[in-house]
Amino acid sequence: MEVAAGAGVILSVLLIGHPKLRNDLRRPQMEEIGYRTTTFEFEGVSGHRREFIGWLVKTCAQDGVKPADIMDVDAIELLAERLRTALQIEMHLTLAFEHAFRLGEKRVSAEVVEQVLSRAIDELEPTLTRNGYDAPALAVLLRAKPAEVRDFLAGTLAADRTREFTEQLRVAGVPV
Repeated sequence: MEVAAGAGVILSVLLIGHPKLRNDLRRPQMEEIGYRTTTFEFEGVSGHRREFIGWLVKTCAQDGVKPADIMDVDAIELLAERLRTALQIEMHLTLAFEHAFRLGEKRVSAEVVEQVLSRAIDELEPTLTRNGYDAPALAVLLRAKPAEVRDFLAGTLAADRTREFTEQLRVAGVPV
């Protein structure tokens, strides 16, 4: 950045979708870089999931086919309620349409969506992974053995150690 400023130009780097990076930039080891950054919250589709699903279905449908002709409103509501990211929505819409096709259904119903939705989508490990914290990253952050982290993610770690890990994650700004 200093080289760019010395040359009379402005250098900007924009990273979207890296929630772990925001937390990493707050750590003392990243102080020099962290002080030079400005972070903004980018919500993506989170506040507009129903609209996004409707737009996606409409955009992918053939001309003249209305979203209501191929997907029930209840199915859209269920997807919007349970899913968080655009990637999840796209993947589960594809799975739902494929499953409905295999069943010989003309429209995707809430029952079809329920059959393809992952049961563990909001559990601890998927939530942490969505935010950039896989098991190796957690082991480093928590200064713990990988086996302990795996037990923590599986829900089999001792209660006192689980509370300790959860508190450390909250202090670090990790959504738990």
